[in-house]
Amino acid sequence: MIQGIEQYLSILRKELSGCDRATVQDALSDTEEHLSMALDSAIKDGIPESDAQAQVIEKYGMPEEVAKAYREIENRMVPALSSPSYAEETEGIAGKGEQSFFKRFFGIFADSRAWGSFLYLLLSLVTGIVYFTWAVAGISLSAGLMVLIIGLPFAGLFVLSVRGIGLVEGLIVEALLGVRMPRRPPFHRKDMGWWQGFKQVVSAKQTWLSLAYMILQLPLGIIYFVAMVTLVSVSLYGIALPILQLGFGLSFIYVNGVSYYLVAWMLPLAMIAGVLLATLTMHLAKYLGRWHGALAKAMLVRP
Repeated sequence: MIQGIEQYLSILRKELSGCDRATVQDALSDTEEHLSMALDSAIKDGIPESDAQAQVIEKYGMPEEVAKAYREIENRMVPALSSPSYAEETEGIAGKGEQSFFKRFFGIFADSRAWGSFLYLLLSLVTGIVYFTWAVAGISLSAGLMVLIIGLPFAGLFVLSVRGIGLVEGLIVEALLGVRMPRRPPFHRKDMGWWQGFKQVVSAKQTWLSLAYMILQLPLGIIYFVAMVTLVSVSLYGIALPILQLGFGLSFIYVNGVSYYLVAWMLPLAMIAGVLLATLTMHLAKYLGRWHGALAKAMLVRP
């Protein structure tokens, strides 16, 4: 017989072994919240705690049943951008035709995950500035106000905001990068004192990893943004160079008051180079997005 909510959660965690970490975190949080609220309600109705636990668990279901239900839900509710892309579908026909390589290479433009990653890499500069500013300001003010009576409550609010920002960032990562992230915050009992809740949040490894992620997002965002904007600009310039030079008389490069033009036979090569660079840029964006998604999961999801 299961003795208490903690034992129930421990068994449920074992039953969910092999599932995504974010799925396990959401399942444990949902279950703990439901069981805790139902148990408190039953106790308030005058039911002895031991009988209330058995009644609540029986009504909610055994850990094996709950784990099976969550597995079925996760199979139906996968992130939108985690589905097989056009480029990956064409990999299955590799070796069956001479065009398979070209479909995989140029099919990146039909890959929704590549575009989602590209958008995230551009957006990461904005989120990086916001996260970094909030983290540095929060740490500085928390340390400066610690000598005052409002220092500890302010630090507590800042720590909670870090967890909230981590949850929001996880939703952005899941929406644009197709990586399963937690969809709800961890559950905290309402009957827990504010000091115990503060110690629990501060001592949690996930809190400090989320704070480190917020600080790290700025340098990564700068690198992502500069790389993507530079590569896209060069690609578009190479593609448009024949039109710019022949149609508008613009030079290929302008150095020290001297305009340099490409000879006519090099203009098609410049356009081809631009197309190839644009294609490679999209492949790079997709792989950077995949790498960053793994980083976000490692730092923002409870171990």
